[in-house]
Amino acid sequence: MSTLDDRPANPAIGEVRPNKRGGVAALIQSPVAIRLGALLILAIGLSLLHLSGRVFWQGLVINLGIFMILVLSLNLASGFTGVFSLGHIGFMALGAYGSAILTLPLAKKADYLPNLPAWLASIHFDFYLGPFPLGFLLATLLAAGLVAGVALLVGLVLMRLSGHFVAVATLGFLVIVRVILFNADNFTRGSRTFSNVTPYTGLWWVWFWAILTLYVVWRLKYSAYGRAMLAQREDALAAQAVGLAIMPPRLLAFVVSAFFTAVAGSLYAHFITSFSPTVFYFDLTFRVITMLIVGGLGSVSGSVLGTVVIIALAEALRRLEDVTLLYGMSQITLAVIFIVIILFRPNGLLGRREIVLARLFRKGGEPSP
Repeated sequence: MSTLDDRPANPAIGEVRPNKRGGVAALIQSPVAIRLGALLILAIGLSLLHLSGRVFWQGLVINLGIFMILVLSLNLASGFTGVFSLGHIGFMALGAYGSAILTLPLAKKADYLPNLPAWLASIHFDFYLGPFPLGFLLATLLAAGLVAGVALLVGLVLMRLSGHFVAVATLGFLVIVRVILFNADNFTRGSRTFSNVTPYTGLWWVWFWAILTLYVVWRLKYSAYGRAMLAQREDALAAQAVGLAIMPPRLLAFVVSAFFTAVAGSLYAHFITSFSPTVFYFDLTFRVITMLIVGGLGSVSGSVLGTVVIIALAEALRRLEDVTLLYGMSQITLAVIFIVIILFRPNGLLGRREIVLARLFRKGGEPSP
C-alpha cells in the first residue's frame, strides 16, 4: 500500500485513527505514538553522534538541519501560495548579522565594531542561565522577530504581485540587502569578514529548531489558513469568487517563513563563526531552491526528502572528486540531475503528496481511513 497522501488539505486526512479492536497494537500504531517514536529515534541518533566525537559528521548533520529549516521555510512561502520568492536568503543574512551583533561580548564589540551606535554597543546577549546559553536564544528570537517585521513591511507590497513579477521583486529585495550589508560598515564591517562570533550552535540547537519548523509548517498546511493558501495557489480568481481573501494567507506565509529563515541565519552564523555578505547570495539561493524543487513544491515531506537527497549526493560526489581529482564534477553532476528531474519529474520526487508515517505501520488487510 502506498505511503503517500495527495488528498485535499484537512486536519483529519492522513491521520490513522487507533483501531479500537487492536488494543495495544492499535495504540502503538496511533499517530501520536509513531511521532513520539520518531522523535525518540532522532534523539538517540543525535546523542550517539554527539558522544562519538566525530566532528565531521556532526557538522554535516548540523548543515542538514539548517538547510532543512531553509527549505521548509521557502516551501511555506512559495510552495503553498504559488508566490515564488527568490529573496529569502536576504532574511537569512539579516538574521545572521543581527544575532551575531547581539551576542558579541562587550569587550569584543568595542574593539571589533567601534562605531556602533551607543544604544547597540551597550547590548550584549552573551549571558548564560547555568549551562544554558539563554542570551543566544533571546538574540535569535529578537533577530528573527525583527526580520519578521521587515518581512511584514515588504510583504504588504510584494504579496500583491503574482507570477514572475513577484520573483523579480523578491530578487530585488535580495540585491538591496546585499548592498546594505556591503555599505553598512559600522554594523557589518562591509565586505570584510565578520568573525569572532561565539560558536553556540550545536546538534541539539539546530534539530530543535528544525523539528519546530517542520511542526509549524505542517500544522499551517492543514489549517484554515493553509487551505486558503492552497486554494488561491490553484486558482486565485476562483478562490476570490467563493469569498477567500488572497492577501492574508500569503502575508502570513511570507512572515512566518521569514522568521524561520532568520533563525536558520542565526544558527548558521554561530556555527560557521566567520562569514561575509558574499555568502548570502545567488549560490545559496539556488542551492535551497534546488532542494525544494527536487523534493516537491507544496510537500512538507518533499522538503525534507529533497534536502537529504541533495546534501547526501553533494557529499558523495565531493568524496568522489577527491579520489578522481576531477574537481568541479560534483556541481556539474548535481546540475545534470536537477535538469533531469525538471524534465521527467517536473513536480519533484513527491509532487504535492505527503509521506504519512502512520501508514507505514498499517497491515496489508487494513482499509485506508
